Amino acid sequence: MAMHEHSHRSPGLHLPSFRRDRSASESAVSARTATNTAQAYAFSSLRLLTGFVFLWAFLDKTFGLGYATPSGKGWIDGGSPTKGFLSSVAAGPMKSTFHSWAGAPWTDWLFMLGLLGIGVALIAGVALRFAAVAGTFMMALMWIAEWPPAKHLSDGSASMSTNPFVDYHLIYAVVLIALAAASAGDTLGLGRIWAKLPLVRHSRWLR
Repeated sequence: MAMHEHSHRSPGLHLPSFRRDRSASESAVSARTATNTAQAYAFSSLRLLTGFVFLWAFLDKTFGLGYATPSGKGWIDGGSPTKGFLSSVAAGPMKSTFHSWAGAPWTDWLFMLGLLGIGVALIAGVALRFAAVAGTFMMALMWIAEWPPAKHLSDGSASMSTNPFVDYHLIYAVVLIALAAASAGDTLGLGRIWAKLPLVRHSRWLR
């Protein structure tokens, strides 16, 4: 009789435990989903802000909007987007090279097309891998031009460098790589649509 009662009660004793396990599993899934959603929106927000940095730089240098580029000194007014910066390079192993590049038409066009292309790609959320490669190359050149390791410039004055390695160009490069790795264009962007295009499906580096 005792054995029969034990057998009869056994399923009822295990049922609450099963429900608790299922509830805990569902809670864990919900928590992971919420975390993934928050991360996706955080990366997409970072993408949009970074894209605006590049796109605004292009617009300001093109039209002379009065921020980094004075009014009337824009690219469309005959000004050079690269001459002022590259001709003022005063430290680093590529100083003379940058001086020779300053103001050259090919330098201006490559620089401006890079700003525009990277900015549009980031804001639209497409071709993030290509944008990451192009942007990292651009940031590397600008890092060399500013040459943070230098404590003094060629004229002996202080370089005003605050860190011998890390500056904002390096940060931007890492951000671009992270955005591409996280497929940040899939949220608040056209990344999913872009990935379905036949050319992109066959050339994953365009993703």
